[in-house]
Amino acid sequence: MIPPHPRVDLAGIVVDLMDERAAIDALVNRPTDGNPLAVISANLDHIVQFGHGGRWRRTLGDSLHPTHTDADGQSRPLEWLTLLDGAPLVAQADRLTGASWPRLAGSDLVGPLLDAAEKAGLSVGFLGGSYLIQRLLSRRLIATRPGLVIAGMWSPDRSELADEQSSLKLAEDIAAAAPELLIVGLGKPRQELWISKYGPATGATVLLAFGAVVDFLADAIQRAPAVASDHGLEWAWRLAREPRRLAKRYLLDDPPGLVQLRRHSSLLSADAAVSPPPAVGRTIGPPRRSHPSSGTGHDPALAAVPHHGRSGQFAALGRPVDVAVLVVTYNNEDHLGALIASLRQEAHALRIRVVIADNDSTDGTLTELNRHPDILQVQTGGNLGYAAGVNAARRKAGETEAILVLNPDLEVLPGAISAMLAVLHSGEADVVVPRIVDGDGNLTPSLRREPSLGTVFGDALFGGHWPQRPAVLAEQDSAPESYQYGHEVDWATGAAVMTSADVDRRIGAWDERFFLYSEETDYFRRARESGARIWYEPAATVAHAENGSGSSVQLQALMAVNRVRYIRKHHTDVTAEVFRCGVVLHELLRSFNRDHRRTLAIVADEARWDALPGPSATRYPAKVLGGFPAGSVIIPAHNEAAVIGRTLDSLEPVLRTGRVEVIVVCNGCTDNTAALAAAVPGVQVIEAPVASKTAALNAGDRVATQWPRVYLDADTVLSPTALRRVLETLSESPVLAARPAFRYDDSGATWPVRAYYRARRRLASTQQALWGAGVFALSREGHERLGSFPDVTADDYFVDRLFSDEEKTVVPTPPVPVQTPRETRSLLNVLTRNIRGPAEQRSAPAPADATPQGPPFHSDAAGPAPRQTAVGRTADTPADAAVSSASSTAWELFRSIRGPRSAVDALSYSGLAATPRLARLRQAGAGTPSAPIAWERDDSSRRPEGLPR
Repeated sequence: MIPPHPRVDLAGIVVDLMDERAAIDALVNRPTDGNPLAVISANLDHIVQFGHGGRWRRTLGDSLHPTHTDADGQSRPLEWLTLLDGAPLVAQADRLTGASWPRLAGSDLVGPLLDAAEKAGLSVGFLGGSYLIQRLLSRRLIATRPGLVIAGMWSPDRSELADEQSSLKLAEDIAAAAPELLIVGLGKPRQELWISKYGPATGATVLLAFGAVVDFLADAIQRAPAVASDHGLEWAWRLAREPRRLAKRYLLDDPPGLVQLRRHSSLLSADAAVSPPPAVGRTIGPPRRSHPSSGTGHDPALAAVPHHGRSGQFAALGRPVDVAVLVVTYNNEDHLGALIASLRQEAHALRIRVVIADNDSTDGTLTELNRHPDILQVQTGGNLGYAAGVNAARRKAGETEAILVLNPDLEVLPGAISAMLAVLHSGEADVVVPRIVDGDGNLTPSLRREPSLGTVFGDALFGGHWPQRPAVLAEQDSAPESYQYGHEVDWATGAAVMTSADVDRRIGAWDERFFLYSEETDYFRRARESGARIWYEPAATVAHAENGSGSSVQLQALMAVNRVRYIRKHHTDVTAEVFRCGVVLHELLRSFNRDHRRTLAIVADEARWDALPGPSATRYPAKVLGGFPAGSVIIPAHNEAAVIGRTLDSLEPVLRTGRVEVIVVCNGCTDNTAALAAAVPGVQVIEAPVASKTAALNAGDRVATQWPRVYLDADTVLSPTALRRVLETLSESPVLAARPAFRYDDSGATWPVRAYYRARRRLASTQQALWGAGVFALSREGHERLGSFPDVTADDYFVDRLFSDEEKTVVPTPPVPVQTPRETRSLLNVLTRNIRGPAEQRSAPAPADATPQGPPFHSDAAGPAPRQTAVGRTADTPADAAVSSASSTAWELFRSIRGPRSAVDALSYSGLAATPRLARLRQAGAGTPSAPIAWERDDSSRRPEGLPR
């Protein structure tokens, strides 16, 4: 045990303050039968690497967890002693303590240390430096210190240090030579990490991480003049001597450490000063274990857990488990067998439940799954995307300690799940990702940094040509050490992610808007924002076949587009647009490749983003009908004979379940709408004499008996999958109102109409509110807030205003096709109606608890009116309302312009939207009485040629 001495915390580095004599005595007199001691000489680079915000924070031993496991699995504590080096650290320590402390750089300390070792008869070993440098060092030591006992010198190359088996063999060779002092000069952070993981296996009593000291001892590198060292300019001397090697460190990496040093430094208390000496953070990961079934190294925490059922079997729902494994499949017949077999091996030691959500596979995936009755299957009813599949499986996870999300094209190597779970048990982290190798066992780079403007332009300019570039310019972490040692990370590829169940609930559902790609980036970001720590654990390994979901230009473009969508979600519009430029630049610089040219065309034209892969309806509705949630569908219909048939056809499979009641309210019909609806078995038909949509909705409410309730326009086709997802969302979550996703179908429309809707697609507000899809739904509690539908034109807009953003949601579903007008005149008619509806509601007080949430409803898919700025605010005149309407969306429309085509679309949108508004202003200015209200319905989309093919 080292005698008590003052200690300071310098930006997360706990430094032991000593003079040279005390340090030499502590090292030379270290008991050989005690714990091995690792010695660090901390400078500014050490702060950057291991301090607050450093990549390797919390990766070395601390006073709370000083233990380490050596190569043969036997626990051998490793203690740490951190000495003061670097002029900025010395100045900060002096300021905190009010005393003057010397620099104890390894290059200064090694000479007196070797003198003391020679006098005490201690054997010394040297690890690091080239073979030539070591030969020079050997000759010099023989000449200057003939009595020094040299146990050996080892000069491994980087490939050996990056390989675990080679490192273990190296440690064994060193142990055979039996050095008592081992000087390790491998460079930061490699030397500290290597000592932490393999140091105890060397058998050395003291291991010293002294950087380039071997080169200094051999006179291969000239030391800085005393005048430079005395004035804190040794770094400048070294930079001038070796600019290519040291420029990145001194000019890019180290300066941020100065800020950290000032912000996060403190003098430790006297109690802390006498505790066992730590360095930074914790030991690297959990103790390395063999596969639990082998009977060696099994975690006692896991051994204490009783197993239910036969070994190798998966637990049924209703039983508590250690890990719930969630897998999303889509045509993965070729890979699924290997994954399941590897999971069964893990189930010999752990209680595992396997839940597989299938996204409408059309190959033999379901046949393979049916061979395993102990696997819980969830049929999503369509290709809803990876995130939606994960969420569907999450709902069936049951009582579990941890949730493990796996790609279907993985194979879990023995002990991987146990090793990841052990990290959660140790308290090291809340989210764990494993090491990933390909089918041939080669490492797959899987660790990533948070996307930023620096990383997107760095990746665009350099790609894979400069893998070791500064972290600010690279999203992918390519450093070999990053994959050999456990540490905290920003995020990793989502092929394998384990999260403690409590933290997973805190993070919440995966964001289904991404469909595929970037959903894991978003999940990890939200994890970090919730306070969770994400840990990379190399002791856990999975093999990834990759491309299990296929590859295409469309998927490549979706990956690029979703990166932009991710930035838009978490950053400002300006940042997102600059980031998008970086993505465009990436594709542009590689446009000599045909696939990149196609991706470039899609990324550059936002109007084409809707055509990228997204949620699609199932071709097998029977899959989604089992256990269908209860609810009511109310359809107001006024002379809808042309379209009511296809609307009810889409609901016919749901009607057969007996779980959903469908009510068609024919309000003032003069055609045969009622007869057509009554001909569909199970449909209730109500005939109301007044041609009022809101009266029809209230009439349907009086008859309906089920909750939640879906209000569906008679010309809107709602798939069974979309209906199920909406009902489940309102039944299983706290939201009060919801609608499904939708898309505009402008096929057969005139050019001005298509331009109008291209511009409209680019407006974010069209994706956020309840209006626009021809369908919305309310829970019982949400309907209680509504009461009954008032006599207004835009019922969707009225309902949307009742709920805050947290109380309503857009459910990611196969998109509902919204038919746009086919003719320009029809669009103008609808726009005229859409001005009147919101104006009516502005002139009337809103409900007391209502919160305006975005543009008003535009039935028949017309364009957005403006945002209201205050609940219950009344426009002074119709002209005021119109002017307010025109101005509130102008900025959003302007920001949607991305190039010449989008500019033309925006002009078309503005012109069409302004035409009925100007007419209304002229009427108001002339004092012309308003004409009797007529219902401006779009009949162009209801004609047979307007129906979807």
